[in-house]
Amino acid sequence: MNKQRSKRIDTHAPSRELIEGFGALLRWILSYANHGISRIDLLRELTKMLYDFSGCDSVELRIKHDDKYYRCEASQQAVPSISCEILSPRQDEHGNSIPSSQDHSGLELLCKAIIRGVDPSSPFVNKNGSFCTGDTKKPFTLSLEAEGQGLAHSFCIGGEHSSLALIPFVVNDENTGLLQLKSKQRNYFTEDEIEFYETIAQTLGVAMANWHAHAALRERVKELTCLYDIAQVVYRPGISLEEMLQDIVELLPPAWQYPESASARIMFDGRSYITPGFREGKKLTADIIVNGERRGFVGVFYAENKLELDEDLFLKEERSLINAVARQIALIIERRQAEEDKAKLQDQLRHADRLATIGQLAAGVAHELNEPLGNILGFAQLANKCPALPEQAGQDIYKIITASLHAREIIKKLMLFARQMPPDKTRVNLNQVIENALYLFQARYARRRIELVHSLSPDLPEVFGDPTQLNQVLINLAINSLQAMPEGGKLTVSTYAQKGCVSLVVEDTGIGMSDEVMKQIFVPFFTTKDVDKGTGLGLPVVHGIVTSHGGSINVKSEVGVGTRVEIQLPVAGLNDIEERCKDDTIG
Repeated sequence: MNKQRSKRIDTHAPSRELIEGFGALLRWILSYANHGISRIDLLRELTKMLYDFSGCDSVELRIKHDDKYYRCEASQQAVPSISCEILSPRQDEHGNSIPSSQDHSGLELLCKAIIRGVDPSSPFVNKNGSFCTGDTKKPFTLSLEAEGQGLAHSFCIGGEHSSLALIPFVVNDENTGLLQLKSKQRNYFTEDEIEFYETIAQTLGVAMANWHAHAALRERVKELTCLYDIAQVVYRPGISLEEMLQDIVELLPPAWQYPESASARIMFDGRSYITPGFREGKKLTADIIVNGERRGFVGVFYAENKLELDEDLFLKEERSLINAVARQIALIIERRQAEEDKAKLQDQLRHADRLATIGQLAAGVAHELNEPLGNILGFAQLANKCPALPEQAGQDIYKIITASLHAREIIKKLMLFARQMPPDKTRVNLNQVIENALYLFQARYARRRIELVHSLSPDLPEVFGDPTQLNQVLINLAINSLQAMPEGGKLTVSTYAQKGCVSLVVEDTGIGMSDEVMKQIFVPFFTTKDVDKGTGLGLPVVHGIVTSHGGSINVKSEVGVGTRVEIQLPVAGLNDIEERCKDDTIG
C-alpha cells in the first residue's frame, strides 16, 4: 500500500497494488518469525515493517508473554524512531491481569478495554472487536464486556492524531496482542483496510506463536545438548574430578539464551572452576549437595545486560537446567567417592589378608626356630661353664650366646606379630602406661633436641589389655619417632575417649614417609633404616599387639612434614572381666 503521509488515498475498493502489498507484508512477517532473532529485535522489525507499509504517523505493537507486556512503537518525528518497553502486569479491581503503566490517558484505557473485549454493537467497533474512528476529538461510549456486567464507559481521546485503529489479535490462544495505528489525517482508514489489518494482526499472532515455539525448541535443544555433552565428559576414561568439573563448566554458557554474554563458574570444596574471560554479574546459581552436605554451587553469569530492556535474562527452563546440572555433579561425586571407598576397602582387605598370611608364616618359622635355637643357647651356656676354658673360646661362646638371645628376641616379636603369644589382660590406665614408657626416653629426647609434649585426657576410661604389650607399643613408636628426627623436632603424645574407644595419638615432625613406603610399613623385616639401626619389626609388632587387643591402627605420613599414628582400643567393660575369669578357670 505504502501511502504518502502527506495525503489520503480516497478509495473504498482495494486495488491490486494494495492486495499485493498486503500479501508481501504477510510473507515478510512469517519469514522474520523464523529468523531466530530475539523477541525485542523481532518486535522492532515487525513494528518498522508496519510503519513503513501503512503510511501512518504512528504504529504500535503490544504483546503479552509470560506475564509481561511488551510495547514497541514507531512514530514520525524529525528522525523516525522506534521505542520499546516492558510493562510488568498487575491485577485490576476485577482480578484481570493488566499492564502496570503510569499512563492513565483515555487512549491507554481504551487500548486495555479493546484487549479485554468490548461489545461489538458499540460505536466504532466491528464484529471482530476492532475499533476505528476518523475523529478522535469526539467523545464516545463503549460497553465493556470484560467487566462482566456490560457496563458502559465514556472515552475522550483527543491528542494530535485524528484517526485511530485498534486491532486485537490472539497470541498462544489468548487475546493479548494489539495493533495500534494512528494518523493525523481525519477518516484515514476504510473498512476494507481495517479488514486487511485484521488479517495482518492475526498473522502477527501466528508469527509470535511460531517464534515462541521455535525459541522454546532452540532452548530445549541447547539444554539437551548440554546434558548429553556432560554425560560424555563423565564417562571419559581416566578423567580426574578436576578435569571433569572444568570441562562441565565450559559446556554451560552455550546452553543459555545469550551464550555470547554468558560465563560460568563451578565452586566445589573451596576450589573454583571458571570459563575463559569469566566476569561477575547477574547470576543464576544452584547448590551442589553431596550426601546432604552443601559442597559448592554451579552458577551462570551475565557480566552486563546487553539487552536494551530489562527483560528476564534467565528462563524458567534454564533454572531447571542449572538445578539438573548441580544434581548430576553431586551424583557423579557421590558415585566417585563410593568407588574410591570401595577401592580403599578392597586394598585394606587385601592388606589384611596379606598380613594374616605373613603372620601364619612367621608363626611357623618361629616355632621351627625355637627348638634349635634353644639347643644352641643351652649348649653354649654349658660350654661357657667349662673349667680352664681358653680365653678366646670364652669370647666366641659369649658371642654365640649374645647372638642367640638376639635371635630369640626377634622370634618373640614375630610371635607377637602373629598373635601367637596371648596377652595377659587386665584393667589398664593407658595414661599411666604412657608415662612409664616415655619416662625412659626423656633424657634421650633432650639430648637430641626433641620437644616432648604430653596431652593426656584426665578422665580417660580404662582399657582391658596387657600392660607389658601396651608398653611395648609405646616404646616401638617412641623409637621410630626418635629415629625420624635426627635434627630434632617435636613429639606429641595425646589421649582422648570417644564412642566407647580410647585413642592414643603419637605425632612427630620427622622426615615422614612416602606413599610407597606407607604400603609396606606393617610387613615384617621391611625397613628403610641402615643395617644396624632396625630389624623392620617395630610397626608389625605394634600392629599385632593392637589387633590382639581388638583395636585398630591408622597411620598418616607426609614426606618432610611428619607422621601421625592413631591407635584405638575398646574401653574395658563387664564382658572383658567375665572373659578373663573364664580363661582363668579353663587354665
